[in-house]
Amino acid sequence: MLDDVVNSPSSIFSDKRKLELDYVPSFLPHREDKIKELGIIFKDILTEGYVRSIRALALGKTGTGKTATTSAFEREFRKIAEERGSKVTMVHINCHKQRTLYLISLEIANRLKLPVPTRGLSSQEIFKIIHDYLDKRNIHLILTLDEFNQFIDSAPQDELYFLARIYDEISATTKRISYIFIVNDTYSLYRLDKSIKDHIVQRIIEFPPYSSHELFDILKARAEEAFVKGAVLDETLKFISDIYGNERGGSGNARAAIETLVVAGEIAEKQGALMVTLEHAKEANSSINPEIPQILDNLMDADLHQLLLIKALIQLVKRGKSEEVQMGVLESEYQKLCSEFGEEPRKHTQVYEHIRRLRQYGVLNTRQSGKGMRGRTTLISFTLPLDQKFEDFVDSKIRGRMTSR
Repeated sequence: MLDDVVNSPSSIFSDKRKLELDYVPSFLPHREDKIKELGIIFKDILTEGYVRSIRALALGKTGTGKTATTSAFEREFRKIAEERGSKVTMVHINCHKQRTLYLISLEIANRLKLPVPTRGLSSQEIFKIIHDYLDKRNIHLILTLDEFNQFIDSAPQDELYFLARIYDEISATTKRISYIFIVNDTYSLYRLDKSIKDHIVQRIIEFPPYSSHELFDILKARAEEAFVKGAVLDETLKFISDIYGNERGGSGNARAAIETLVVAGEIAEKQGALMVTLEHAKEANSSINPEIPQILDNLMDADLHQLLLIKALIQLVKRGKSEEVQMGVLESEYQKLCSEFGEEPRKHTQVYEHIRRLRQYGVLNTRQSGKGMRGRTTLISFTLPLDQKFEDFVDSKIRGRMTSR
């Protein structure tokens, strides 16, 4: 039975590797400008006789494309250098794995295929060997130190000083080693001694969190590479994008959005479906989104009329089999519910404010209608999968509010 599962071709995925975190696509939506910035900063290395050491700092939260962008830059810059006959090599090291200067120096030597003994030499001595190797062969090294804040937090001050001010320790006419430092926040940086910080924080490239529009483009591009053609609906991608979009209160984290898409695909595959639907995405979101318990906690204190709006949306979705409901239709259903419960319905302005608050809680998604619908209206949908457990939760909270009046 397991053989059948393992050996049967997927009806959902065409190349699942294209969704892995270390995969760098040939095109990075909404990060082309950052690749260009890096190119402007480092282009002088390609100039004959260039002698300076260049430092760039890629700054942004997790999932904002720092690693993918620097990796794409390294790939493109290496190709340009080869075409021009310039000797440039790239080494990308994750400081979460190599947390000491010694491990970093050994990793560089290993990537350069230098026969360095693993014992008996200090990290500073290994760096000197590396620099001599580069100098003899007229090679410039661009060293990318990913998750550099991990190194800052764990390394002793003298190692930080050496790495940042290497040419105070190594005498060289041509400074062969340049850096890209990748950090998640400025907290670690600004704890550094000024003499170290000034050598690291030079040219800063900021990576803002992604918007829902940007995440949609990223997910769309990945889906085209990783899934069977037509297997992922646009509304599925739109839902995930809206969950994580920064302007909608999400984290703007592309990694988390891609992971949600992966899990949604796996759920669809497990169910034998031919397409990844909105329901699959909602189930994936509820299973991996750490904010789901917080969303339900927020509803513990929800206003009665907020809960009635949620119940009205539940009824409309179940009745109409549509995931999105127009604002006017929801308001009409809410008014009917108020009548059933003997409640005075709130005015439109207050209803809209309740919807806004529920969106902040993470319960609802809202978007403006586009083509194919007369006039402009707000379309409302759930972020959570609509199941009996959630419906019972809402009903119990409504009963609690009614009995405590």
